[in-house]
Formats: sequence, C-alpha cells, structure tokens
Amino acid sequence: MLTSTLETLCFVWIAIAAATHITLFFIPAPFGRHTSEKWGISMNNKAGWLIMELPSLAIMAYFLFWGTNSFNSFVWILFVLWMLHYFNRTFIYPIRIKATSKKMPLLIVINAIVFNVINAGLNGYYLAELSAKETYSELWLTSYTFIGGLALFVIGMFINWKSDSILINLRKPGETGYKIPHGFLFKYISSPNLFGEIIEWSGFALMAWNLPAFTFLIWTFANLVPRAKNHHDWYIRNFAEYPKERKIVFPYLY
Repeated sequence: MLTSTLETLCFVWIAIAAATHITLFFIPAPFGRHTSEKWGISMNNKAGWLIMELPSLAIMAYFLFWGTNSFNSFVWILFVLWMLHYFNRTFIYPIRIKATSKKMPLLIVINAIVFNVINAGLNGYYLAELSAKETYSELWLTSYTFIGGLALFVIGMFINWKSDSILINLRKPGETGYKIPHGFLFKYISSPNLFGEIIEWSGFALMAWNLPAFTFLIWTFANLVPRAKNHHDWYIRNFAEYPKERKIVFPYLY
C-alpha cells in the first residue's frame, strides 16, 4: 500500500468519525448503563469485551513481529505501548469487572471489532511498513514529542486505570445497581476514566507524530466525549443529589 493510499483511507475514516461523533450525542452506544434490549441479540458482557478488544491487540502483535520495519528502529516502543493498553482492555479489565445481568448487544461487539481492525490496521501498517528508520531513531527518544508524549500516555493510563478501579469497587459483594462515584478526579468530572483515555491517546499521537495516530486520537475523542455526556446526563436523571459542580469530561471546561 502506498503512503498516499493510506492517507486517503485515514481522511475517509476521519470523516466517518465526525459523523459518528454527532450521532452518539443523540443515540448512546447501548452497553453498560445504556443497555437496551431493542438492539437485538446480546451476549455476556465479559466475553463481549474480550472478543471486541482482541483484534486490536492481535493485529498490532502481528505487525510488531512480522512487519518489515518493526525492529529496524525504536518504533517497536509504540507497538508495545499500544499492546499494553489493549492487553489490559482485552484480558485484565473483563476479569476485574463484576458479572451483571445486563448483556452486551452483539451489534456493539461487531461494530467494535470493525473499529479496532481499522484503527489497528492503519496504525500497525504505517509503523511496520511505511515509517522511515530516521523518524524513530535515537534522536526521537530524546525529542520533546517523545518525552512529552510518553509522559501524557503514562499519566492518561494511570488516570484511566485508577478511575476504572473506583468504578469497579463501588458495589460491595452481592450489591446491584449504580452508585455515585466519589474521590480522585470524580470530584471534578463525571468520567475521569474516559478523560484518562483521551489523554493517553493524545500522548501516543504526540509520540508517533503521524496521520494514522492522529486519526485514532480523533476517533477516541469522537467516541468518548459523547459517551461521557451520556453518562453525565444519566447520573443527573437518576440521582437528585448528583454534584452540580461536576463537569462532564474535561475538568473546569466541559
């Protein structure tokens, strides 16, 4: 695949992200607290998470170990960081979440598989087959984009994992239903877990500094900001005592 072809695919994918971003404000993705039976056949939520996140991990692993340029420079670092995130989402997170009677619509799983195949495919192919050795050289490791991006990635991952832990541990054994989360960044926003993920992939895009990585960041924003708004509105509808000072996903801003 030529670089120009991959760039065209990225721009088309960005246009789809823009349309999806608008749509998700009006039609919440039907999983978790927004699950609805009207979306058809459903499956176990733990299995759904594993199945839909596995393609991203597998595709990047393939390009890392069998790609042309994967070990010709320090580009392998980007592969490892991506795979670290998706190892958690594929295996660790589904184990940690509590079993629930709410199932995940098969439609969501299929859509997520398509989403992950395209994003991992664009990023993995570019890094493994089209990236120049000079781009990810030893000088890259000392550049402001790498150091700043890595810092953002680690901070974002910590925020995401810490917030997930608070949400997972809200219910005591045997309890059902939802509670208002408190502590950490929940003091300021309704969805610090999603905020952390946006920060994380902002760092990745800064480190990678290529169109596929920025395309994925745009998709992350397009998916997670409406999701956070849906969560925030749900809390307000279901808890009269929900803190009015909390923003949606960006502290003090939105």
